[in-house]
Amino acid sequence: MSTTYLPTLKQLQYLVSLHDAGHFGRAAETCFVTQSTLSAGIRELETLIGVVLVERTRRVVRFTPLGERIVAKARRVLREADELGDLARAAGRPLSGEMRMSVIPTIAPFLLPRILPRLRKDYPDLKLFLREETSSQACEGLHHGRTDCVLLALPYACGEVETAPLFDDRLFVAFRDGEMDPSPTIAPAMIDASRLLMLEDGHCLKDHALSACNRPELRAEATMMGTSLHTMVQMVDNGLGVTMLPQMAVDAGILKHTDVSARPLEAENAVRHIALVWRKASPRERDFRLLAEVLGRA
Repeated sequence: MSTTYLPTLKQLQYLVSLHDAGHFGRAAETCFVTQSTLSAGIRELETLIGVVLVERTRRVVRFTPLGERIVAKARRVLREADELGDLARAAGRPLSGEMRMSVIPTIAPFLLPRILPRLRKDYPDLKLFLREETSSQACEGLHHGRTDCVLLALPYACGEVETAPLFDDRLFVAFRDGEMDPSPTIAPAMIDASRLLMLEDGHCLKDHALSACNRPELRAEATMMGTSLHTMVQMVDNGLGVTMLPQMAVDAGILKHTDVSARPLEAENAVRHIALVWRKASPRERDFRLLAEVLGRA
């Protein structure tokens, strides 16, 4: 009888990390091993299956077409292996053990300080590892298994996920005092397209705001330059234009110590829907729904 040698999870992890990093040294750091250990592990994998997966040159790491296919399969295998532990945790106490949650930058600094103390108090056995990243990065990480759940603003196409709505977050127009008529609300027609400052591409708040305004010329003329909402507020405070803010940022005091005012945007869809999302059929669905309840109450 012939013996079948199967790739190890460690070898698959090395391969996926190299694909993500595109560099042997950085991949080794991610895996907490030496570069020679990682390289040897991948060579062992190639010898085991009898094909070259990675073309090595001095400057470039290039995966062969078959290597790309095996990386995609390896991601699924690693995710399934990870969920074996999730099954065990799900059978134990609720909201205990490790959980990796991604949070988008237009939510993290305003919501997390309010919810984390309650989570630590009510669920001391939960070890929550947080990652702040844009919506596209967070959803990619979710489907690749780097993240267990994502705190997201909808609508956003995040793929095949389960969703637990938390609350609605209204959109506001922020302007330097005296620049706009300080009426109770601001209609999209009142916004000067040449003065509109928005976050850079990759931030879904920009798309939510422009969609709510329903003025195509705003998308064409708005200046996309801000890396964070705090940066946007500083630019508005310096008279460089107007911008859009979510209510949670206004409520958290982002305008304190500035000469910037904010009024609700008067439009039909001037709101984003804050939700917790996770992969379909995750064995920790009960934990995620409980976490969503806690977040919604907070």
